[in-house]
Amino acid sequence: MTPDQIKTRLLKLEQELKELNDLSKQARQTVTLDQQSVGRLSRMDAMQQQAMANATKQRRQTDLKKIKQALERLENDDYGYCENCGEEIAPKRLEIDPLVTRCTQCASGQ
Repeated sequence: MTPDQIKTRLLKLEQELKELNDLSKQARQTVTLDQQSVGRLSRMDAMQQQAMANATKQRRQTDLKKIKQALERLENDDYGYCENCGEEIAPKRLEIDPLVTRCTQCASGQ
């Protein structure tokens, strides 16, 4: 992939994650404790769904940070090189996950 293709892919992924965050705002809102309108089990289910939505948002925020870092590495001509050993990361590995920062050998701890 060319640097322009990589940048386009990263920017598209960033936009998708931001849109998903916007769509899930309602699921992360505070659960009401009014037992007259919602039963105890329904409220517990809603609280569990809220917790899952918050965890998903946190994962998306982490991925957004990784995208920003990948774009910075791309700008500095460091993209595609292992942050640990400096060797080139296999293009197929980057094609599968453009956010990886380590080669397979360093990622596996060898």
